[in-house]
Amino acid sequence: MLPLSKANQIIDLALEKARAENFAPLAVAVLDAGGHLVAYKREDGAGIIRFDIAFGKAWGSLGMGFGSRELTERAEKNATFIGVLSTVSGGRMVPSPGGVLILDDNRIVVGAVGISGDVGGNDEICAVAGIELSGYAAATGIPK
Repeated sequence: MLPLSKANQIIDLALEKARAENFAPLAVAVLDAGGHLVAYKREDGAGIIRFDIAFGKAWGSLGMGFGSRELTERAEKNATFIGVLSTVSGGRMVPSPGGVLILDDNRIVVGAVGISGDVGGNDEICAVAGIELSGYAAATGIPK
């Protein structure tokens, strides 16, 4: 289970990292393991589509069982398959870094973070920081 208090903590710490690095304004979505939104924040100046992108990064990570960095790499190798995934998921999968699985102490997936607003690599940096500083492990690719 991913409590609301921890989801909010992940978001706040991810945004602190973004401000420390002077990244563009971000939108951060935290989903539970079932793909349900637990918490969301959008910084002033983040575009209106950022929620959909952040949610899609997190949801796609949960749906495939690995972080969106891995999904991005697979999209480069097999764009047709990723197109099919996008269709069958109703457009909810976003193959760009910034979707990161949240793992508990037993390496069980308890949720995912999706961030959008800067380039994917920077979004991912913030997601990992928020997750790890909250006491969880982060999986940007296939959990090991």
